[in-house]
Amino acid sequence: MSGKHVGGCLCGAVQFEVEGDFEQFYLCHCERCRKDTGSAHAANLFSSTARLHWLRGEDLVRTFDFNGTGHIKSFCTICGSALPNVQMDGALLVVPAGSLDTEVPIRPDGHIFHARRADWDNGLEAVPVFEGLPDQE
Repeated sequence: MSGKHVGGCLCGAVQFEVEGDFEQFYLCHCERCRKDTGSAHAANLFSSTARLHWLRGEDLVRTFDFNGTGHIKSFCTICGSALPNVQMDGALLVVPAGSLDTEVPIRPDGHIFHARRADWDNGLEAVPVFEGLPDQE
C-alpha cells in the first residue's frame, strides 16, 4: 500500500506531491541542520522508493549543496521555505516534515547527532506551553 502526500512552501508558490511511503524519519541536531532550519533540529523524512512530483513552482526551487559535502537543502526562492530534494544520484528522497500539508504518517525514528545539539536544547519539556502568543502585559 502506497501513500500520497502533498505539501508546499509558506508563500504557496511551490507545491509538490510525493507518491510512496517514507521509510525513516529523523530529527537531526548537527550544526548544519540547525543552521538550515534556524531551530533545534531538522525534521526530515526519507524514502528510497517514493517519487517526487512538482505540481507548481519547480522553477522557483533552488538546491544548495554545502561545499559539495552532500549536506543538501532545497528551498523556495521567494519565501525560503525548506522543500524536498533527491539525493545520492536519485536513490534517496528527503522531505522536510514541516513542508507537508498532509499528516506525517510515521513517528520519528530517533534523534541523530544528539551529542552535537544546541546548549539550550535540554529539558525543554519543563518550558511553559502556550496555545498562542503569550499575553503581552
